[in-house]
Amino acid sequence: MQKSRRERISYTLKMAVVLTLLRRFRKSFLCLLLLALTCTWVGCENLRYYSQTINGQYQILAGKRSIESVLRDSNTPEDVRQKLQKVVEIRNYAQKELKLPVDGHYLQYSDVHRRFVVWNVYAAPEFSLEPKSWTFPIVGKATYRGYFSEKAARDYAEKLKKEGFDVHVGGVEAYSTVGWFRDPVLNTFIKNSDIDLAETLFHELAHQTAFAKGDTDFNEAFATAVAEEGLRRWMLSTTNNAAWEEYCAGLQRKDKFLRLVMNTRRKLEQLYDDQTPIHTQVASLSGGAAVPWTDKRLRKQQIIGELRTDYEKLKGDWGGNAEYDHWFSKSVNNAKLNTVATYYELVPAFNHLLAQRSGDLPAFYREIRKITKLSKSERHALLEKLLQQEKNRLEAPFWWRTELESGRILWYESISHTRLRDDEFWLGGIIFKFFGQVRDMDAEIMCLLDRVRSPDFGQELAVC
Repeated sequence: MQKSRRERISYTLKMAVVLTLLRRFRKSFLCLLLLALTCTWVGCENLRYYSQTINGQYQILAGKRSIESVLRDSNTPEDVRQKLQKVVEIRNYAQKELKLPVDGHYLQYSDVHRRFVVWNVYAAPEFSLEPKSWTFPIVGKATYRGYFSEKAARDYAEKLKKEGFDVHVGGVEAYSTVGWFRDPVLNTFIKNSDIDLAETLFHELAHQTAFAKGDTDFNEAFATAVAEEGLRRWMLSTTNNAAWEEYCAGLQRKDKFLRLVMNTRRKLEQLYDDQTPIHTQVASLSGGAAVPWTDKRLRKQQIIGELRTDYEKLKGDWGGNAEYDHWFSKSVNNAKLNTVATYYELVPAFNHLLAQRSGDLPAFYREIRKITKLSKSERHALLEKLLQQEKNRLEAPFWWRTELESGRILWYESISHTRLRDDEFWLGGIIFKFFGQVRDMDAEIMCLLDRVRSPDFGQELAVC
């Protein structure tokens, strides 16, 4: 739909007023606004989209207050006060120990008065796991489209759904402006657990460290790898044993959840790649008699049904823990499965690269920045090579054994580890692998934790 001359003049005048109000912010913000304004001339849909983007970002920046002033304010709720103090602690750790570029980030607090700061729309064809992408100023292509309004996000998702796409709308608690602005702490994540709060800050600060334009999978997997490694180191620097146990248990649950999702993706990929017609009798999802089918739609839904069934079995193994119920509470489709792959599929490659650098984070960051300068095809070819190397490493023999009263342990050095297997746990840069009968896993972990923190760690482990 073409805009009339009057509409264009009216919009230009409105934007002039906005720009005048925003002069107190960084020049880069003005540049971004002007660039967004330029992009709106292509049609009404982009006009609405970039207008809501500008308004949403402005709301965050206009509502910022320094953390110091919020802490001094007698009206600040005590729980928010405590969390902001924790943010300062985590931020300092990120700068000193993880060497992340904190700059002026997370020194302010902004309340957007809603549960999520943005809602991302993801889409993929009905019979493909190739995500739909959109092109934006500054960041290039991205496999999601963000809205500061949930209604706007869902309206756009419905439009894509009518076009035949699988769609998913996900609320986002935090995002990085990759150095364009000083990102504030938001009310959307400030009340999370300390573990989740630290992981969020480490993840978003990692985006400030390295960013590959137009490569969502690379950027998010890198930030996830940094966040996981940072969180492990931060947890080991604390003396909160209960939080450490909670963290280790959460890692094991996440590992099994990811295995379920990635296994489902592999089944679907095989289905979508199969060009031969299927004439097979399969049991109906409702449990009735077998029904014939000749297209892929029913088999797709059957695979997703198997995922849900496997998750219910997994919950039983977890004693009913419902941590991932929210993920399964709504429709599962190609677009939703892709969101998991985006954040986790390439993480082992980054972990392997970090291990090659002996856990030296600054050296790791320098190498990542070099990789961002490669073309996307070259970058992903390198990541595939690293993924295979990591797989080979995990399958290599362990180099040190020791006996414990309650069972045998195999262990080896590893600054970073991708995913823990059922009989492994991560501790102080070491992966411990139990086999045989272990009577009291918690006691073993605490014993080994004491050994890791002792001055003579590296000597043969004593029997606990």
